[in-house]
Amino acid sequence: MSDLFDLRFADGKDAGALRTIGEVASALNIAPHVLRYWEQQFPTLKPVKRSGGRRYYRAQDIALIETIDRLVNREGYTLKGAKKALSAGTVEEQEPHEPTAADLLPRLRLIRERLAAALDKA
Repeated sequence: MSDLFDLRFADGKDAGALRTIGEVASALNIAPHVLRYWEQQFPTLKPVKRSGGRRYYRAQDIALIETIDRLVNREGYTLKGAKKALSAGTVEEQEPHEPTAADLLPRLRLIRERLAAALDKA
């Protein structure tokens, strides 16, 4: 995975580490309830579930989420159309895309705020 992928998460974990729904939602700017709904709509999106129903997303889950997001929110597919395209194999799941500055800006601001707070405490 790229360095930019690591910047989106900025948690010190390995790029292949499992991510919670909150981490994925924050990094990809997709609401957690949308991710849970997409799990119901897309049978191939199956995060690991641990005790208490906590979800942990693998790198391939994140790539699929990015593909679904691209199809639905950028290319204009309906959920039904995106599901059909994915199941028919007409759309390739992509490796996580290289985020643009606009994608990273909110995350970088949060990192800057955390660093400033840490420096204030020191």
